[in-house]
Amino acid sequence: MTNLRIPGPTPCPEDVLKEMSRQMINHRGPEFAQVLNNVTAGLKQVFQTSGNVLLVSSSGTGGMEAAVVNMLSPGDKVLSVSIGGFGDRFATIAKTYGADVIPLSFEWGTAADPDAIRKALNDNPSVKAVLVTHNETSTGVTNDLESISKVVKEFDKLIIVDAVSSMSSINLPVDKWGCDVVVSGSQKGWMVPPGVAMLSVSEKGWAANAEAKMPRFYFDIAKAKNSIEKGQTPWTPAMSVIFALEKALQLMLDEGLENIFTRHIRIADMTRKGIKELGLELFADEKFASNTVTSVRASEGLDVKQLNKIMREKHDIVLGGGQLHLAGKIFRIGHLGYVSEKDIEEVLEKLRIVLPQAGFEVKS
Repeated sequence: MTNLRIPGPTPCPEDVLKEMSRQMINHRGPEFAQVLNNVTAGLKQVFQTSGNVLLVSSSGTGGMEAAVVNMLSPGDKVLSVSIGGFGDRFATIAKTYGADVIPLSFEWGTAADPDAIRKALNDNPSVKAVLVTHNETSTGVTNDLESISKVVKEFDKLIIVDAVSSMSSINLPVDKWGCDVVVSGSQKGWMVPPGVAMLSVSEKGWAANAEAKMPRFYFDIAKAKNSIEKGQTPWTPAMSVIFALEKALQLMLDEGLENIFTRHIRIADMTRKGIKELGLELFADEKFASNTVTSVRASEGLDVKQLNKIMREKHDIVLGGGQLHLAGKIFRIGHLGYVSEKDIEEVLEKLRIVLPQAGFEVKS
C-alpha cells in the first residue's frame, strides 16, 4: 500500500473505508438521525466543548468560508494573523466577502507573537474578530493558540480558528481556551476521506451570527443548528463520509484523546530526530514545530522535485513539496491521523537511499 505522507488527505483505516460502501438511507429518516447524533456527540468530545458542533459537506476551506460569512458583516474590521499559506487564505476569504482586513503576517517558518497581536489590537480598537491558523501545514508550525486566545479575550474580540490540520491530532480544548469558532476537516487527522467540515460555535459566536450580514445560503450555520436539533442537515449531506466519520470517531475515542495526542508527539519527535540524523535541516522553528507535519529545508543542492519523484515512483512513498514561494525550497512529511512509527521508519530508511540520488550527501 502507498505510504501517503502528505498532510492531507491522509490514509484511512480499512474499517473506516468499509463504512463508505454502505447503502444509502433516507437522510431525513430516523436511521440517519441516529448516525448524525452519534457523530455530533463524538465531535463534541474531540473538540472538548459543550457547545454546538455542526457539519458542512465541503472541504476544510468551505468550513473556513462558513466561519467567516456567519460571523461578520461587510466592512467589519478583521485582524488576520498569518504564518503561512493557509493563514493568507483565511484573509483572502474575508476580503472576498467585504471585510476590512488588517494583515498581521509573520515570517514563514515562525509562529505568531502574542505580544504583536496585543499591539495590533491596541492600535486597532474597532477590530471585531481575529482570524488565526492553529497549525500551518504550509510551513510545519503550530501557533501557541492558548496564549493568542488569552490576548484576544483581553480585548473581548471574537476569535475564529482554522484548526483544519490540528483538531483531533493536537490538543485544542475549545471551551477551556475560549475559542469562538473552530473549523476542522475530515481529510486530516480524522482518518476519513475529504468531504465534511466541522465547526464549533460558542455563545459569543452565536451572538455575532445573529448580527452578521455577509451573504450566505448553503453555508448558513443557523440553518444547520436548527436542522441538527431534528437529527438532520439543511441540505443533502455527504452521507458516505459521515458514515465513515462515525466509525473513525469510535476508533479515536477507543484509543483515547490523550493517547492520540501523545502518539502524535512521539511520532513527530521521531521524524524530526531522524531528519537531523540524515544531516538535513528543519525549516520550522523547533520550539513551534508541528506534531502533524514536518517541513525540511532543501539545502546543499537537494532537488526536491527529483526527491519526491524517486520516492513516489521507486518506493511508493508520497511526500509533500513546498507551497507558493517555498516550492522547491522545502519538502514536507505528513504524520497525522492514521499513522504509526513503522510508517515513518520506512520514510527515513528510503530517504537515506534516495537523498544522494537527488543531490544531497547523507551524513554518515
